[in-house]
This record gives sequence, C-alpha cells and structure tokens, in this order.
Amino acid sequence: MTGETDLQRLLAAMKPQLLPDVHVFTTLAPGAAVPDGLDPVLQFREREGLTLIVTEDEAKAAGLAGAFRCRMITLDIHSSLEAVGFLAAITTRLAAAGMGVNPVSAFYHDHLFVPAERAEEALAILQQLAVDSGG
Repeated sequence: MTGETDLQRLLAAMKPQLLPDVHVFTTLAPGAAVPDGLDPVLQFREREGLTLIVTEDEAKAAGLAGAFRCRMITLDIHSSLEAVGFLAAITTRLAAAGMGVNPVSAFYHDHLFVPAERAEEALAILQQLAVDSGG
C-alpha cells in the first residue's frame, strides 16, 4: 500500500497520538560520530552538520546542547508521501493558535514536534481538526 492521498480522508481519519518523551533538536559537526547511547528518532545530514532529534535525557547524558524542547505527535494514518495539503492544513491550524511546529514525514506516518509545554493543546487542536473534517 502506498498510503492515502485524499486530503479530506486524511484529515478526518487521522488519529493524533502524543508520545510521552520530551525531545530536543541537537547537531553534530560534519564527520563527528553519533555518541554511544543515543538512539535518535531522526538524523538528517546538512552541509553544516548532522541534526539529531533525541530525548532530552539522552542529549543531557551525552553532553549535547539541545534546542526546542518538544513532544512528538504521530498522525496515525498511513499518508502517502505524495499527499497534497495534509501538513499544510495541520500547520495552518496550529499556526492559527500561535504554535510553531516542526513536521517530519516518514514512510508510513507524519510526525509533529510541538512545544513541550503546549503538547496537550496541540493534541486537542488536531483532534478537533479531525472532527471538523468529518472524523
């Protein structure tokens, strides 16, 4: 299965799931090894270095400075990597509440990193968006 592409179905059927850990974004210099004990939920290589999203506890234990204390919300619907407008609709709704978000699309699901102190609010906004979309 390649995932859902219909925007209305995606919005109505998404089931946002708030994960318990607090995460942070951190970076390593180009060519630096990922410290032992880190289990990044995401690694992304840029010319400036390697971005990692790890739990706050892992970053502290590894002596890494973290930015953007956040929690992860997984949108529990298999969205197509070619779906149009899904994340735009979600980020627009969160932006209307004055909330920044860092979305990540993986093969099966989209994941949102939202401010840790506003995570429950973000979850409620997303649940309401699903209801408003016919879910």
